[in-house]
Amino acid sequence: MQVAVLHDVVSREDAGPDQTDVLVQAESVSAALRELGYDPITISASLDFSALTRTLKDLRPSFIFNLVESVEGHGRLIYLPPAIFDCLRIPYTGAGTDAIYLTTNKPAAKKALAGCSIKTPHYYSEKTFERAPGFLPGLYIVKAVWEHASIGLDEESVITAEDPSDLLARIREMEARLGTDCFAESYVEGREFNLSVLAGEKGPQVLPPAEIRFESYPEGMRRIVGYRAKWLENSFEYLHTNRSFDFPAPDDALLQSLAEIAARCWNLFDLRGYARVDFRVDAEGIPWVLEVNANPCLSPDAGFAAAAKRAGLSFTGVVERIIQDTEGLKKS
Repeated sequence: MQVAVLHDVVSREDAGPDQTDVLVQAESVSAALRELGYDPITISASLDFSALTRTLKDLRPSFIFNLVESVEGHGRLIYLPPAIFDCLRIPYTGAGTDAIYLTTNKPAAKKALAGCSIKTPHYYSEKTFERAPGFLPGLYIVKAVWEHASIGLDEESVITAEDPSDLLARIREMEARLGTDCFAESYVEGREFNLSVLAGEKGPQVLPPAEIRFESYPEGMRRIVGYRAKWLENSFEYLHTNRSFDFPAPDDALLQSLAEIAARCWNLFDLRGYARVDFRVDAEGIPWVLEVNANPCLSPDAGFAAAAKRAGLSFTGVVERIIQDTEGLKKS
């Protein structure tokens, strides 16, 4: 049974670690597929959608394992390959077209969360300043609207804004630097958690929660999981930002609350296969959803695989569960 493993186009010569990581995912998933008895064929998704359509029509795979994280470097386009799969009526793993679009557009996702009374930090974008009822001065973190993998995030992303002009200027500065739309959300000082969610026979299974611990950070250094913390292995941030699954008993109620919110996010965005919800918990113990990640990274050393391992699941077992939740392949 042939399976198309679809991923980003990557130039090995000048690509950064955030880009080449998808090749590691493709190799790992392909190995798991072979172990499960499938015949995986890797395909890269470029902006030439006519060529992609022809390739898929010729190949006629039983299903597509979708690992696309950007289309030629554009995160805002990652909903287009699933839209093509829908048109071709080829089943594919992970979130559907609408869910990918909505969760990739961070301000749109935040609106959906707030509409369902799920706490998420207050935000401003260039488009919303005019409609904002009143500016809230304080600490903000400026992020790309569409890009994930902490692209563009560093200490300078966190600023103190006393009036709208301060914040708008920083948003525009970041947009010019990154070449993409940006927004700013209230910066939540506190603990950071990742909750991975995996499809199961009886609904989503929230895997063991992970806390990102900022160890030996000097006073005044912002505790954020920025680009350096995620990808630059020799950096201070990478070496001192560690994942932990061990918690004291007093955290039990908080962890239960995080798991319940993660499951609500899964249902709100109609997610499939696998997902990850990122939280900050403030000094009062209140959880705030930062992002909902459909189809998160599946590299064996990434957070999702680590949470699955903590739950006693093998990587191949995770891939099998993702396949079992694929629309069009589910048993009636």
